[in-house]
Amino acid sequence: MTLQQMEYIVAVYRFRHFAKAAEYCGVTQPTLSAMIQKLEAELDIKIFERSSQQVIPTEVGRKVVEQAWKVLVRANRIKDIVREEKGSCEGTFRLGILPTIAPYLLPRFFTQLEREHPETDIRVMEMKTADIKRALSRGELDAAILVSLDDMDNYVQTPLFYEQFLAYVSRGDALYSHRAIKTADLHHEFLWLLDEGHCFRDQLVKFCNLQAATSSKQTYSLGSIETFMRMVEGGQGVTFIPELALEQLSPAQHELVRPFALPIPTRQVVLLTTKTFVRHSVLSLIAEAVRTHVPERMLHFNNTEQRV
Repeated sequence: MTLQQMEYIVAVYRFRHFAKAAEYCGVTQPTLSAMIQKLEAELDIKIFERSSQQVIPTEVGRKVVEQAWKVLVRANRIKDIVREEKGSCEGTFRLGILPTIAPYLLPRFFTQLEREHPETDIRVMEMKTADIKRALSRGELDAAILVSLDDMDNYVQTPLFYEQFLAYVSRGDALYSHRAIKTADLHHEFLWLLDEGHCFRDQLVKFCNLQAATSSKQTYSLGSIETFMRMVEGGQGVTFIPELALEQLSPAQHELVRPFALPIPTRQVVLLTTKTFVRHSVLSLIAEAVRTHVPERMLHFNNTEQRV
């Protein structure tokens, strides 16, 4: 049994597809299949049930894969320890990021970071918070950029910046005439909100006490911030945007932005790692790049804001 074989069965388990697993591992499908069959013969078990429609693990196969996953995490940590001792940033670094952060933050720093540090192969994956935490625990991610929440005591948080929530109001809405938005103003509005599970939505619902705000979900499921902005621009309702989105707006779009009345709901964006994480040199590169490319005012929390 080899680490390579373990990598292959974990990939098949994750993708439930031999061709996708082979592509992920950088080998041909026949090579991957042959190595897995060899492992099955060595263990005298069947790890996967194969059909034309799906690939699923057998009961014993699932247990084998879970153990192999743990072995791979520990084996990769040995390489990480050696790189860190050498002060090297070489190798692959898998970075998760929230979909409500990625389009506004990544364009600011990522291309320049790659250009200045070609030795570091940073692979970015957009995920929701729950998926990020699961991927970190399994060793599928090295770190993640997400929002600090109360249930993260089992992880290490590296602060990056603070970001205010802003309302985005259609011209035909009654709130368009308001200079600032009070939470009480939102209770009878048509709100375009992300689906449950997005912390951006969950934090706003909690802060504004919008437990009954479901009208937009009935109209449009699985939307994005950008999609909802287009709906507002089309003349209906209110949605919410993060502060970093401001610099991507045109003058006409800026006219639809309204700040919250005090205290202003604000989220803290952090780099999240496990407590066994060792690749601090790469983490420092990413943290410094982010802090350098966000507005100076967002690096500090002030008394007009309220963390959500």
